[in-house]
Amino acid sequence: MAEIRPDAFMKRVAAEALPSVILIAGDEPLVVQECADAVREKAKAEGYGEREVLDAEGNFDWNRLTQGLASLSLFAQRRLFDLRLPSGKPGKDGSEAIREYCANPPPDTVLLITAQDWSRQHAGKWSEAITAAGHMVPVWPLKAHELPDWLATRLRRKGLSATPEALARLVERVEGNLLAAAQEIDKLALLLDQGTGPIDLETLERLVAEASRYDVFKLVDAALAGEAARVPRILAALRGEGEQVAGLLGWTLGEITKIAGFAAVKARGGNVMAEMRAAKLWESKMAQYTRALERHPPSSWERFAIAVGEVERMAKGRASGDAWRALERLLLAVARPRAAMTLLAK
Repeated sequence: MAEIRPDAFMKRVAAEALPSVILIAGDEPLVVQECADAVREKAKAEGYGEREVLDAEGNFDWNRLTQGLASLSLFAQRRLFDLRLPSGKPGKDGSEAIREYCANPPPDTVLLITAQDWSRQHAGKWSEAITAAGHMVPVWPLKAHELPDWLATRLRRKGLSATPEALARLVERVEGNLLAAAQEIDKLALLLDQGTGPIDLETLERLVAEASRYDVFKLVDAALAGEAARVPRILAALRGEGEQVAGLLGWTLGEITKIAGFAAVKARGGNVMAEMRAAKLWESKMAQYTRALERHPPSSWERFAIAVGEVERMAKGRASGDAWRALERLLLAVARPRAAMTLLAK
């Protein structure tokens, strides 16, 4: 077998039996999640009644994988091992364990490996072994000219279509962020009936305006994703639409407080991924939080949470200062470590 594009992989999963090993890796959380979900659903349909999730982060003991693969299940003949490899780098022990598995896959077993980071430098003998034994699905960022087709395909899945002008406006609005694009299309599907004809530019602008309250989610997502350039633009748009700082702080505080909690778990050596699963987070949200946690030490997240309270006092007139500028400084600090140094030095 060989490397396969995500779109072709989704078709193959629907049409063929699952191979013994699959690696889905890349810095597009939405695509990685949807490809992995397709594998999990297919495994369930094919009778893989037992699923074990392994988080290969930090000092993960790779014997857990080899011992699990070697053990016999008392409850299900077919097993899915769901291995999360956030960094995309298994290390020496992990590489050896994966190569051994690929050389002699256990019967009635599928090993699904997902990674939220991938480049040509991540590849090695372990990924070559996966390519030889199963499917390797690298998820590369979409190029600018590929985004319109991706959006059009996504719209069709929801029973919708758009004129070229409306599609071009949607491309501008999502700025290459596939998670934001998926959210926009989901909102359009809620606001429109299937088969209503192509969405024109005027309709798109009207619907986007009606759903503008969702932009606070994009604001915080941009900061957590490290997309510092988007933060001032989204803030300016919200301010122009008449939003108030106080109305933006609830979601901001909630997200930062959650991450501060996970940062505290990480600081004491706990299993962050297990805590995230216990909180019933979507995989895309887990990936977003994980990347944000890697950007700052735990102490910074505690300080960010305190800073939200300071912004709130400004917004309510209980402290001096420009609440809009303070919120922008805070979110830029979340997005960019250098900006965080300036904020936290005060």
